[in-house]
Amino acid sequence: MLDAVSCFLRAIGARLINAILRLGFAARFFCMVLALSGTSLKRFRLTLREIHFAGVLSLVIIVVSGLFVGMVLGLQGYETLVRSGSEEALGVLVALSLVRELGPVVAGLLFASRAGSAITAEIGLMKATEQLDAMDMMAVNPIARVVAPRFWGGVLSMPLLAALFSAMGIFGGYLVGVVLIGADEGSFWSQMQASVDFQEDILNGVIKSVVFGVAVSWIAVFEGYDCEPTAEGVSRATTRTVVTSSLAILGLDFVLTSLMFGS
Repeated sequence: MLDAVSCFLRAIGARLINAILRLGFAARFFCMVLALSGTSLKRFRLTLREIHFAGVLSLVIIVVSGLFVGMVLGLQGYETLVRSGSEEALGVLVALSLVRELGPVVAGLLFASRAGSAITAEIGLMKATEQLDAMDMMAVNPIARVVAPRFWGGVLSMPLLAALFSAMGIFGGYLVGVVLIGADEGSFWSQMQASVDFQEDILNGVIKSVVFGVAVSWIAVFEGYDCEPTAEGVSRATTRTVVTSSLAILGLDFVLTSLMFGS
């Protein structure tokens, strides 16, 4: 019995030590990416290509998802507000829910699932086919040439995608609440404009989306660069990117919400 407990504790300790070592390596890798970002900023076409890959190619899922989330918010919110006779506040409910919370969080989860996994798979395949080693042999730093542009492409794309998600969500709430159900259009827009504050609501949502973009892009490039150079290793790294990014977004959302809106 004591031997079984001892083995169990040793296994937990080994996993904890490995996790701490991996976190430290990831932090050092993040500092290296920032230090070697000059190439991606000087040759901005590299970053623009990654913005297209991570951002533009994610537009369809972001726009469609935002529209339907807004439509659901409009339908559920109207049914709830009617019970208390406050249906004129539908615009406020939809806008604040999207700008403060759902826009950055859901857009971040979708971004991690689509763009984050693709970035990890791309870098992982380059490692598995020894393209990164070939760059090293030619005195080309793979972090500066491959990793940094993808990192900044994801960081710059995420706030724009979150803003589009929120805009399409508000439009979806308008379609359901005003066009379909028949709520007052003037109250919908006027209450929204009067209640949504730029600094307290919109700016805080932008800050959230930037933080999520940094976290997802960091995780994606690290997992791709650190994966085992095999097909199975790339597959596991892609799965870890989606899982870790999703948990990081939800955890950071709680922390940021506590700091921004906690009294």
